[in-house]
Amino acid sequence: MLPTDSVIDLRSDTVTRPSQAMIEAMSSAVVGDDVYGDDPTVNQLEQEMSELTGMESAMFVSSGTQSNLCALLSHLQRGEQFIIGADYHVFKYEACGSAVLGGLAPQPISIPSNGQLSWNDVLAAIAPDDYHFPISKLLSLENTFNGMPIPLSHQNMLAQNARQHGLIVHLDGARAFNAIIALDISMKTLCEELDSISICLSKGLGAPVGSVLCGSAEFIAKARRYRKMLGGGLRQAGLLAACGLVALRQEVPRLGEDHDRAQRLALALQEIDGINVPEAARTNMVYIEPREKDADAFHQHLERHNILINASKPKMRLVMHRDIDDSCVQKFIDACASYYRMKPV
Repeated sequence: MLPTDSVIDLRSDTVTRPSQAMIEAMSSAVVGDDVYGDDPTVNQLEQEMSELTGMESAMFVSSGTQSNLCALLSHLQRGEQFIIGADYHVFKYEACGSAVLGGLAPQPISIPSNGQLSWNDVLAAIAPDDYHFPISKLLSLENTFNGMPIPLSHQNMLAQNARQHGLIVHLDGARAFNAIIALDISMKTLCEELDSISICLSKGLGAPVGSVLCGSAEFIAKARRYRKMLGGGLRQAGLLAACGLVALRQEVPRLGEDHDRAQRLALALQEIDGINVPEAARTNMVYIEPREKDADAFHQHLERHNILINASKPKMRLVMHRDIDDSCVQKFIDACASYYRMKPV
């Protein structure tokens, strides 16, 4: 089924379409050649992101994957090791580019059910000073993780301890704006103990393309070289950066609406016999577990009602975003209820 205006798409917040304000901003954007550094709209976006994070510099890139890869390549040398959660996006879902293209050595560690890495596990993963092992140089974190906002106190504890052991700290903050809304803190506060952060503009913020990598001026200067190597040197990128500026100014304040809808959905689904909601809503995400024997038929039932979800098993993830309003939430609830009313127990 192809997404259309009549389809309710809960697969991810990456499906959010650019707003009319973004389209208008693209059409009127003042552009230049960003490889030469003279695209004023890109420069404005980078300046605003630098100010928001409290970091010296920022770089607009085409994707979160490219942003994280540029960060790791800039922080580490070939053969050096970074410690990372085994289910973090950088390790699990970015085609292992750090190893394939950078010659870096990831050291994955387990993630507890609350999403908060154990410092003891991190400490145990730091390689001893022995030439049989790669040199541990960086701790790669993620916030939010599967929609869970990681408490600032815990993130800071990990970062401070890591730094005491000589580790650089990078955060994959693809949904960092969801994190700060949930934690009720500023982006600058979230970033205080970090060396670098990657923030996505094309998920809940709804821009069609782009992420921003933030860090020190020296780090970003090095990252620009790697962005070029990775084919990420864009020319009149202001057309895309204009959407990012609209995202920062108009979409961040409304992210709480997605969180509220996720909570409403989770509470309603808990009342349907046949669907297990194993935990509270996580920012803009709800995880459900239909009866195992129902999973495929349940997914097909939703498709017949023009509803798209990721049909993973046993948990299915539902993601709220700007294109999902209250009526969409109610239609999903009604579709779930109709399936289980029709099924014999």
